[in-house]
Amino acid sequence: MDFNLLSMFGIAFLALIAGAINTIAGAGSNLVVPALILFGLPAEIANATNRVGIIAQSSSALAGFKHYGKFDTSDLGLILIPIILGGLAGASAIANINTQHVKYVILGAMILMACITYFKPQTVLPPEGTPIKKMRNTPLAWPVLFFVGFYGGLVQAGVGFLLIGAIAGNLRYDILKTNALKHLCMLGFTFMSLAVFIWYDLIDWLIGLVLSVGYIIGAQIGVKLAVKASPSNIKTFLFYMTIVACIAALIS
Repeated sequence: MDFNLLSMFGIAFLALIAGAINTIAGAGSNLVVPALILFGLPAEIANATNRVGIIAQSSSALAGFKHYGKFDTSDLGLILIPIILGGLAGASAIANINTQHVKYVILGAMILMACITYFKPQTVLPPEGTPIKKMRNTPLAWPVLFFVGFYGGLVQAGVGFLLIGAIAGNLRYDILKTNALKHLCMLGFTFMSLAVFIWYDLIDWLIGLVLSVGYIIGAQIGVKLAVKASPSNIKTFLFYMTIVACIAALIS
C-alpha cells in the first residue's frame, strides 16, 4: 500500500495522541492499529508494525519518568523475567491462537479492573506511603506478570491497563512509579515480539518510523501530564479510558 504525505501526517498525529494516552493509562493502540488497517495495511502487518512505535514510545516515556525521579530500579530483574518470557510465548503463539477468544477474556479483566479502580481504588492504586512488596515475597505476581506479558506479545492493545493492575495491585507501587515500570515491562515483551515479527517479515519499516516520531512526542506530553495530575484525576482517567478501550475492542 502506498502512503502519501497527508496519510503519513495523520498516522503520526494519531500516534502522538496514542503515546500520551498510553503513558498515562493505556489503549492507545486501539486508535492506531485500526487506523493502519483503514489506510490499507493487512491486520497482521498493522499489529506487528505498531510494535516499532511502542518501543520508541516506551523508551521516551521511561526517560521522562526517570528525569522526574519516578523510576524505581530496586527490583527490575525479577519483574522483567516473567514479562519477557510471557512476551516471547505470546508472540510465538500468535499464529496458532484465536485472538478473538483471547480478546474476550482480556475484556472481562479490563472491565473488572475499571470497576476496582473506581470503586475500590486502594486495591489497585495504593495510597501514598504504602510499603512496596518485592517479587521474591509475592508469589502471585509471577504468573500474573507472565500472563500480561503473554497478552502483550500476542495482541498489545489494552495491555497498559493490565500492567498497571499487575504492578500496583501486586507489588504496591504508587501510580507514577507503576507507570514508569509499566513502560519498562512493555519494552521487555515488545522487544521479544518484535524479534518474532521481524523473523516472519511482518514489519513495514517506513510506517514504523512515522509511528515512532508521533509516539515519542506523545510520550513526553503524557509524562508531563502524569507528573502534574493528582492521583484522583489519574484514577478517574484510568476508569474512563478502560471503558472506552473495552467498547473500542468490542466493535473492532
